Amino acid sequence: MQPEPLTRWLALFEGGDMAALDTILAEDAVFQSPVVHTPQAGKAITTKYLATAHKVLANGSFTYRNSWWNDDSAVLEFETVIDGITINGIDMFRWNAEGRITDFKVMIRPLKAINLVHGLMRDALMAAA
Repeated sequence: MQPEPLTRWLALFEGGDMAALDTILAEDAVFQSPVVHTPQAGKAITTKYLATAHKVLANGSFTYRNSWWNDDSAVLEFETVIDGITINGIDMFRWNAEGRITDFKVMIRPLKAINLVHGLMRDALMAAA
């Protein structure tokens, strides 16, 4: 049976309700980006990155293709196509005893996809500032 935090994440992401991130992220959540060298600590910055990633990646072709989980963590393999480039990646996240996400790490391949996502995320984050 799928863990509750994973079920909530999938419903939130697929439904596009990024305001609901507040209900599933821990106050001390950490976001680890495939292009930012240092982990980004705190609920506010984690929310900002995840909401922006949703805007950039969830374009109608985004799909989670595989998933693996245990009692306190999950790995989701995703795929999407942007500007004709297939982006393959994984979301890895861990949650605490209250079921709130404490650590969220994203990995993307191939290099062409990383470069594309980096530029799109940069532009979206700057536009939101």
